[in-house]
Amino acid sequence: MPVRSILIALRFLTRLPLPPAGDITPRDAAWSMMAFPLVGAIMGLLLVAADGLAHWLWPPLPASAMVLVTWVLLSGGLHLDGFIDCCDALWSAKSPAERLEILRDVHTGAYGVVGAVLLLMGKWAMLAGLEWPLRGRVLVMAPAIARWTMTYATWRYPYARRGPGLGAWFKSELRGRHVLVGAAAGSAVCLAAGGPFGLALFALGWLTAVGLARWSQARLGGLTGDVYGMICELVEMVLLAGALLAATRFPMLL
Repeated sequence: MPVRSILIALRFLTRLPLPPAGDITPRDAAWSMMAFPLVGAIMGLLLVAADGLAHWLWPPLPASAMVLVTWVLLSGGLHLDGFIDCCDALWSAKSPAERLEILRDVHTGAYGVVGAVLLLMGKWAMLAGLEWPLRGRVLVMAPAIARWTMTYATWRYPYARRGPGLGAWFKSELRGRHVLVGAAAGSAVCLAAGGPFGLALFALGWLTAVGLARWSQARLGGLTGDVYGMICELVEMVLLAGALLAATRFPMLL
């Protein structure tokens, strides 16, 4: 996998201070999407470091809150913004065309505010419930899996809008081979961090993404960049919840 692809993915998915990647073509963007799970794993390693520092400074609940804050800051709230927009659009009793217009609206509605609060509270609660070392393993795997599901959804499902757009730009040169290489990278991360349980989480993330993508397609007529962000956020939430459920009720699976 080219280093340039990883650099482009890091610059797009994170707010880490990195050197400019130069002019980026749609082909470069497609290649960078292979690296999405690796970028997620890098984010996860940074979160593990933040988790260790936070638990050294504070009790478990505020420490988990600080890890979640770090999680949001690392991505610049990029995917959280898409989730908020989708809450307003997908839950509205409008036509698909009107829902697409809601996604363009820069203002945040009640559904978006409530959705963001519930999502962040849910992530905080699940993260606080996970104990070490499982918490560290999940912190690496969840961002990696969630970012690969964006690559998959971008390739597999039609784009909802006609004309230019960030999502359409990424999709234009994306091919199945890019998705497969990304899946191999994501599976390798999960196998290294979690063994067979990690691969089970990878499958859970994929199934969650498929369900969310199909529902969004039914509501919008296709997917958009905001929907990709929503998928990322909710896959992370489901993976945290699934890992905590396994730890508390089915520890033999770990």
